[in-house]
Amino acid sequence: MASTTPDQAAQLLFPPNVQYNATRLSTIKFLSACYAGAAAGILGLENFIGFGLFIGSTLFMGGCLWLKCKGKPAKYVHGGVVEMINPGQENLFSFLLAWTLFYAIVHVYD
Repeated sequence: MASTTPDQAAQLLFPPNVQYNATRLSTIKFLSACYAGAAAGILGLENFIGFGLFIGSTLFMGGCLWLKCKGKPAKYVHGGVVEMINPGQENLFSFLLAWTLFYAIVHVYD
């Protein structure tokens, strides 16, 4: 059984690695919000059902990332699970923008 040396443990918290992971996490959350908004608009979801899709997609994305981190997200992301499932204000607005755009395009003549 291999043990982690202090150098390997320090490398996991190396600031460029943490910054890279945070950037990738931000990109994944943004794309997840945009795709969920597009799906909500195309499906014609309204009111709380559409927001339910946003919450569901955020939780699904967080679960996938949790599995990718092998159940230990604090090793890879500063803030751990809370940071992974926190959608952020900008992603909520991206969801709303995509939702209204695709709803207007698809259901303009309903």
